Amino acid sequence: MSATLTATRNALSDFVEICKPRIALLVLVTTFSGMWLASSANLSFDLIFLTLLGTGLASAASGAFNNYVDREVDKLMARTRTRALPCSRLHPQQALWLGVMLSLWSFAILFYLVNPLTAFLVQATTLFYVGIYTMWLKRTSSLCTEVGGVAGAMPPVIGWAAVTNEIAWPALVMFLIMFIWQPPHFWALALLRKDEYRKADLPMLPVVSGDRATKIRMLLYTIALIPASLAMYYLKLVGPTYLVLALALGIAYLILTIDFARKPITHKSTRKLFRFSILYLLGLFTLIFIDCQCYFG
Repeated sequence: MSATLTATRNALSDFVEICKPRIALLVLVTTFSGMWLASSANLSFDLIFLTLLGTGLASAASGAFNNYVDREVDKLMARTRTRALPCSRLHPQQALWLGVMLSLWSFAILFYLVNPLTAFLVQATTLFYVGIYTMWLKRTSSLCTEVGGVAGAMPPVIGWAAVTNEIAWPALVMFLIMFIWQPPHFWALALLRKDEYRKADLPMLPVVSGDRATKIRMLLYTIALIPASLAMYYLKLVGPTYLVLALALGIAYLILTIDFARKPITHKSTRKLFRFSILYLLGLFTLIFIDCQCYFG
């Protein structure tokens, strides 16, 4: 009995792992910020719960599909070779069908209990991430990180659509912030793992263009983040508290990126910048929640 319980717990842990829960957390935070900005005065618990449930299921499905598609590539990389599929703890078909079932549940919840626009946006995001980014661009072009960022920038648009049943310019401003944030966030880790990407024959920017070009591109994107994030204030979507703290976060992120670009790449410096980039995004969208000005169209 004990051995059976242990095996069950291990299998459940593997299923959770392939759903990429840490990415799902970022998705849910930014989705909720989009909802809150759209109308903090009129949000019901049911709408919040159903939207986050449907979006979270779609994020989990994307993770499962990603693990399925990349299972052979993951065997070649130290960071991913211990995942459930490369190690054969789960069968590839289990990951595939988990993704399919989660996607179907996500679509049904959002279509029937939130609104059709949100359901279609979520499904389009999943298809873009799996089909355009994972299956195509990741294997063919160093632009994969930038173009693939479209999928990662969609959560606040989805949250906005769930509340308003439309896509409006405030949602697109949040989309822009996330779109600009993603490349430097990912490239920090890609620089550390460039030899693994080269071995796996994946044309990531550090592999194709080298460290210096990647660091310059990271700096340009990080600089662009500051005016993009401050646009939320100048467009009267948030208040002065957001302005001051978002500027402080942006400057801190830029200083860390400059320091990273000037020095040799190490595990410690990469992890420091990578983790701060996550804290930056969580902080920025938490500030949107705290200091937003309700939008009434």
